[in-house]
This record gives sequence, structure tokens and C-alpha cells, in this order.
Amino acid sequence: MKKADSAAKRSATISLADEEQVKEVLANTVLGLWDVVNSLTRLRPSRRERYRVTIFGSARVKSGTFGYEATKRCAAELAKLGCDIITGGGPGLMQAANEGAASAPERAKSIGIRVDLPFEQEVNSFVGQAFEHRTFFTRLHQFVLTSDAFIVAPGGVGTVLETLMIWQLLQVHHLSGTPLILVGDMWPGLVEWAKTSMLTTDPPLASAEDMSIPQCVANGDEAIALIRKHHTQWLRTNGKPTAKKSARKTKPRSP
Repeated sequence: MKKADSAAKRSATISLADEEQVKEVLANTVLGLWDVVNSLTRLRPSRRERYRVTIFGSARVKSGTFGYEATKRCAAELAKLGCDIITGGGPGLMQAANEGAASAPERAKSIGIRVDLPFEQEVNSFVGQAFEHRTFFTRLHQFVLTSDAFIVAPGGVGTVLETLMIWQLLQVHHLSGTPLILVGDMWPGLVEWAKTSMLTTDPPLASAEDMSIPQCVANGDEAIALIRKHHTQWLRTNGKPTAKKSARKTKPRSP
């Protein structure tokens, strides 16, 4: 009887003048859409065709500065390995990473995942494939779904938000085995703050092993080394050929 009543209620016509019923229909519809989205995002390919590295970083760093050139070089080296590079598609270090990726178009894709902002109207000119989002939430979700590794260059509040979200998803195992590499002098202080603030309370607010999730490195070369190692593992897992070391030539022995 209850099921019949519920079905009848769902099929009953509702007047737009009935504000409370209209609100209930809208709320239930939105929740239903979230269920659909959550179900769809559970789907994954049996194996990825491309290895993709997302690089987060400041939109304010200018071309020609040390940070810009270092980020560009890092992305270029990863592109040579065959890694697609994903950024937020904007200016600054995002543009630097896309510029580096664009230097090896035969090996890698240069991807930008934008969010609609009044002061950033266009993707940078080095993006080869662009995606547009109206909200930060859906944009961050796409970063998570499409990335095999994350490199974080110095940045502001937006970069910190992206970093902490990936950290938290790794903490609760919604992401697994995905490198989160923090490059530069600003990040060890963030990790140290988390340790001091979260592990010294009674009870602790986090686990000690959570603090080892982000890997802090001093420069792009160290980040490249970590990605190179993870990329090699990914190639093996996905049945791709790995780079082979050239065989050493030996001189023939004398008879």
C-alpha cells in the first residue's frame, strides 16, 4: 500500500502555485541527477591509453621568470616521455606547463580544463584541447578523473585548494597510487603546519601516515624523476612497451 501511495504521489500533477511541492520536486530531481553522475563516474576503462600529468600553479607568474621557465622545462621533459599535460588552461604557470607540452606535439597532448571567471576569458594559446566548466567543483572532478599524477608548483589560494583536495582524496582512498608532488620552497611549510596542528592534539586530528602522502621536492628535476618512475610502472601495468636500455657492445675475444 505504501509503495502504491508513493508511486501515485510521484505521478500526481503539481501546480506551480504550490511552492512547497515545487521545491520538493526540484530537490528530489537534483538528488536524482547526482545519483546518475555518481554512477557514471564509477565507470573506468580497463586500461588507459594515455598517461596524464596535471600541473597546478599560480596564474600570476610572468613569462621569462625563473618559475615560469622551470615549469615549462619540466612539462617539456614529461611530454618527451609521452605524458599528456593537463592544466587549468589559464595564464602564469598553467600557460608555462601548456607551452612545455606544446613543444612535443607528436608525443603529448596539451590540455586545459577551464572554469568560467570574469577576469579570465580565454584559454592560453598553448592549449591544444580545452574543456569548459561553470563551477570549480565540476572542474576539480574532471582533474581527478583524468589524471595519473599531480605536480603542484608554487601558487595561491586556488592552488592550495586543489592541493588539499587531492591530498584528502588520497587520504580516504578515493584515489590510490597517484603521486602528489609538491615542488618548491613553499610546500614543506604547509606539510609541517599540518603535522604540528593535527598530530599534537588529543586525540590527533589526522593519522601520521597521512602526512607522507604529498611528496615535497626542491625542483622540477626531482619531480621529473618521480614521474618517470611512476610512468614506467604505469606502462607495465597497462601493457605498454617500456624504454629499453641499449645493449652494451663487447669486443670479440681473441681466438
